[in-house]
Amino acid sequence: MLACRREGLRRRYLSLGIGELVAAVVFLTLALTMAIPRLDDRQDRLALWSALVPLLVVLVQAGVYWLLARSWVENHPMPVFLRGTYRVCRIVDVALLAAGLVGIIVWLPAGIGAALAVVAVWLFGVIEFVNYFVVRLSYPVRHWLSTVRQLRTPRLVRDMNTVA
Repeated sequence: MLACRREGLRRRYLSLGIGELVAAVVFLTLALTMAIPRLDDRQDRLALWSALVPLLVVLVQAGVYWLLARSWVENHPMPVFLRGTYRVCRIVDVALLAAGLVGIIVWLPAGIGAALAVVAVWLFGVIEFVNYFVVRLSYPVRHWLSTVRQLRTPRLVRDMNTVA
């Protein structure tokens, strides 16, 4: 029974990990192929990168976490080295998001469409950070409103706080 549960979680974690890494690749690909070629102004491109880099970092960290978590789920706590690494990541991510916001403010695109797109990308990075390091935000759509109000601790934070 426990082995069956573990295998189910390992499959789910594989899906989550690959999904986050694919999301990072999609965002980067869209930026490089569709957004940046349409931005004539260097400042507009800098604003986009200011928003995009923190998002990509959080998505890659999340994808790597889920893939690595497959090795310890239901067996033992998160390895000490990884707990420390993700604690540092949490601090670095806040700094990256703050620096990204400063970059957006300094280089805010003049066009309303580009400005909204840049802010939306940055906000998505904030939401992903909150979902992994503050309070869980991802739930099935039909149960989202009732479940998100429970302010559950994200799996990553629970793993980081588990003592061997």
